[in-house]
Amino acid sequence: MVDQILSAYAGREEQLFSELEARYGPAKKSSTPAASTPKSPKPRVAKSQTAGDYFGQDNPVIREITQRVQRIYSEKMRPIEETYMYDKFYETLMNDVDFEAKPMVLLIGQYSVGKTSFIRYLLECDYQGMRVGPEPTTDKFISVMYGDTERVIPGNAAAVSADLPFNSLQQFGSGFLNRFEVVQVPSPVLRSITFIDTPGVLSGEKQRLNRTYDFAEVIHYFADRADRILILFDAHKLDISDEMKAAIEALHGNDDKIRVVLNKADSVEKQQLMRIYGALMWSLGRVIKNPEVTRVYLGSFWDQPLRYDYFKDLFAVEQMDLFADLRGLPGNCLLRKINDLVRRARVSKAHALLLSYLRKQIPKMFGKQKKQQELLDQMPEIFQMIQTEYRLPPSDFPNLDRFLQVVANMDFSTFPKYKPELFDALDEVLAHDIPEVMNMLPKPQQGEEDENPQAENPFAEVELEKGVATWRITQAHKQECDNVFATLKQNNGKASGSAVKAVLMKSDLEMNDLRKIWELADIDADGKMDAGEFAVAMWLVNEKMAGKPLPDVLPEDLIPPSKRSTHVF
Repeated sequence: MVDQILSAYAGREEQLFSELEARYGPAKKSSTPAASTPKSPKPRVAKSQTAGDYFGQDNPVIREITQRVQRIYSEKMRPIEETYMYDKFYETLMNDVDFEAKPMVLLIGQYSVGKTSFIRYLLECDYQGMRVGPEPTTDKFISVMYGDTERVIPGNAAAVSADLPFNSLQQFGSGFLNRFEVVQVPSPVLRSITFIDTPGVLSGEKQRLNRTYDFAEVIHYFADRADRILILFDAHKLDISDEMKAAIEALHGNDDKIRVVLNKADSVEKQQLMRIYGALMWSLGRVIKNPEVTRVYLGSFWDQPLRYDYFKDLFAVEQMDLFADLRGLPGNCLLRKINDLVRRARVSKAHALLLSYLRKQIPKMFGKQKKQQELLDQMPEIFQMIQTEYRLPPSDFPNLDRFLQVVANMDFSTFPKYKPELFDALDEVLAHDIPEVMNMLPKPQQGEEDENPQAENPFAEVELEKGVATWRITQAHKQECDNVFATLKQNNGKASGSAVKAVLMKSDLEMNDLRKIWELADIDADGKMDAGEFAVAMWLVNEKMAGKPLPDVLPEDLIPPSKRSTHVF
């Protein structure tokens, strides 16, 4: 019996101890202290293997659209970029891996605010290169992304890899690449999202002198390419230093991507939390120049129990809101890529017109240098003339000073001539191809996301519905059951009766008890179980193994919230 109880509570020893203390009183402490050995945190959750979001890259419609966008760029846009040397003036040319890249979440904050712990909290596992502590620990930019096997790729190798979207990082040189690495982790969450962990913002001259690269420039680079930017604050360290302010200002132009996380909010009492929240909002208003209020999420994003649980329900709802925001990134990512493609096409057209015009003005024989200097001096007027002649907005043109800096040392006579076929292809992209792609985008139908929320949501947690009894299944139990459920063979998010039977039989309960547990847990009576029903079945198994009787009718607070509307009492 003891072995059965220990097996049933495997991974939930704290819950077992608390229940034993409630029943028999606290255990007496030994007079001889036991030697403690550090133990790596236990993984909190293994996400379901069916965790691809509706708009995720694994969706066949999205995959088809992505491939269509790749063809549009490679066949109609890349030729004009290569011909008119787009990469020498702007950004690097794009490869297929840039289109296939998962949405990116950038985390920034001062040291020891919990950036790395936040990633570990979502992945529910440790990963190579992870360092957590009260001192400045993360000293590199780390891209945490999906891989079939766990491995670390150094920055210099990652920047030249054709399989990774980091080729353009070479512009920052080896000083930065030596402080950058890619960590691949076989976590289901990373099938839909990639995290960029950053070094903590230091104070004083350490921020500038101790780093061999421009921190603000690198932050700006990743911010432009990120789909979501999370700024983390510690409830005990709200001051925004000048260095932190500079890092936030480096996010300029990406204000719509910013979300703020007030981490470790469980470590302060009620009144203190309200004061801290107000102080944070006041401080943010001075730094983030955005007319709209920035969303601030409250919570404690690590694998330890809450210190003060006054606001545990609030923290649960805030966590669900944050996870829902991250869940929607795959769909937004595709839209962002299409939007960037349109922007790139417009800039490419203006750039190609500029270079072809400059080439046309250079004489074939004599006076090339003199004419080139005249054109450099007249560059503002040339910009204005091309804008007027081709009816192009000024925003499509490069920064004048930056353009002059690059073009001054080039020979205008080597620029390519005007090639109408390339411009026709680019106009075709803007006039026809992009609108067709936009019409291909899937539109979520009402009710589709409700069919199997656990299968669709990589950040699924216990639902909290207003006016409905909360679920008795604890978060810890649900996470452990998800761990097991993810290993079962599934079809549309459900495991067959034979697959679940093999797990239930390990409890060594009587067949009559297992039959009753199945009848209670198989709420929709389809002979299969989804993740919620499986969690209920395992809860009933644990209750029976602890000596408690099985109910004749499944109590309402044991029914998964998503099943309550269809359950017949």
